[in-house]
Amino acid sequence: MQINKLCHFPPALARSPGKQNNSPILKKMEENQLMKSGISQLNSNAFFIDPVRILNRSYTRFRVSPSTYYSRFFDSSNLTQSPKASEHSRNGKRKRIQKKKKLQSLNEREQIADRRHQEVKPFLLKAHESLLEATDILKVLRNLRNDGCAVGECKELSQESSELSFMELGGVWQAPLYEIILNYQQDDKTLQNGGSPLAQSIEQRVTPVFNNLVANDGSYDIEAELFNHKYIIPKRSCFYMSDMQQIDNLISAGSDCGFNLIVIDPPWENGSARQKVRYPTLPNRYFLSLPVKQLCHTSGALVALWVTNREKLRDFVENDLFPKWGVTYAASFYWLKVKANGMLTGELDLFHHRPYECLLLGYCDGKDTHSGNLTRLNSIPDNRVFISVPGDFSRKPPIGGSMPARCVELFAREMIAGWTSWGNEPLHFQDSRYFVSKTTEN
Repeated sequence: MQINKLCHFPPALARSPGKQNNSPILKKMEENQLMKSGISQLNSNAFFIDPVRILNRSYTRFRVSPSTYYSRFFDSSNLTQSPKASEHSRNGKRKRIQKKKKLQSLNEREQIADRRHQEVKPFLLKAHESLLEATDILKVLRNLRNDGCAVGECKELSQESSELSFMELGGVWQAPLYEIILNYQQDDKTLQNGGSPLAQSIEQRVTPVFNNLVANDGSYDIEAELFNHKYIIPKRSCFYMSDMQQIDNLISAGSDCGFNLIVIDPPWENGSARQKVRYPTLPNRYFLSLPVKQLCHTSGALVALWVTNREKLRDFVENDLFPKWGVTYAASFYWLKVKANGMLTGELDLFHHRPYECLLLGYCDGKDTHSGNLTRLNSIPDNRVFISVPGDFSRKPPIGGSMPARCVELFAREMIAGWTSWGNEPLHFQDSRYFVSKTTEN
């Protein structure tokens, strides 16, 4: 199980490690690779990704709208600025906070956090420098939000838009009675035979939405209805919407039906999230009960865990959480966040608001101890950096995209083709307002 295959990272382009190749042919290859797959390699250890293009591999009749995905960091006044020149601009308030922090003595935990930061800083700087030198990718980056939009299509999400609270719905006594309507368009054969897709019939299936595995096994994405809201379900995907008390229902009776890749984005305790009422958080101890070991395939699983830069959290994961889950640490990846003009979303050395997040990778043994997967643990590269413009608050870029392996995301807020999504709001970013129908573009 190679991590570069799981993350859909392309083979290294023809360039020497650490050296920027300014060949026009190579630049065109990079731009074409980005336009085609949503991923472009910047250097031997860094990649630029467009999450919208990656997510759109999951859809046939709909596509993710760039204007709604990239709802932040597209300030038009900054798009014409040179990224290098912008690096010298500083937020006065943050600069004063940073200066004050330097004057204070760091406690032991802060010193450990600073050492971690200093170790990864050269990789982050090199990755960002490679992005700033990739002029063709910068041009694509500036147009990400409007890419593919027809005139008048790109729109802002209304602040007054009503949104279902799945957590509230799932907590009432009527929750087992709530049903979701899945609308299957019966045009698969006509499309495959070159027939007209206009002659379509709709087959509706009704199924409980909570504490139930809701699946779209077809090769086309479908539209679902719930309380007068519409949601787009990717092809060959399923979700299980429940709280943590029901997560054991994801565990199949057969170990061969376990998962090869387990991505986890827990709602860590976060003062910012609470203050902004973005989403409810949980105490760290709650995550100790996640049945990661039981969710593993018989041959084992790769576990990818999103964490913040808080040293208290890193210490908890390394000394309590991973050991409890039976996960052996393998490597760390870093998500570096940039704006539409290529500049970082914040100061790299700002102590409490650094413009990157960490993805910890580890391996969980399966029951088949003779599978030889343990030797592959060493092949996972360390300190790999991927760069992108962030989407909505707390929305992570897709890790793997559609793939043949059995994959599950825990605490998911959106869905991907071929994946199982579990959490109390896996339909959050599947709301139809985040999508555009392809039929409206023709």
